[in-house]
Amino acid sequence: MSERMVRCVKLGYEAAGLDKPPFKGELGQKLFENVSKEAWRMWLEHSKMLVNEYRLDMTSPAHQKLWFGECDKYFFGEGSQLPPEFKGGDDKK
Repeated sequence: MSERMVRCVKLGYEAAGLDKPPFKGELGQKLFENVSKEAWRMWLEHSKMLVNEYRLDMTSPAHQKLWFGECDKYFFGEGSQLPPEFKGGDDKK
């Protein structure tokens, strides 16, 4: 069985698509149709940073809304931004 291919909205080229929508609803379907596995892995890494930096409690509806909003912006908007306080790993001494 060959992999399903999509023209990835994030990468800008054709790549292997997700096996199934990552979650229910309109955004999940939109991601399934337009996002590659590679780009989804990139988002998961980015979203880990968001969860940690914003100290998101993913059981909180407000925090879920923020996370889904950042996901939508990451793929279909202006891009998900790093938190203003985020320093990354480069400045450790």
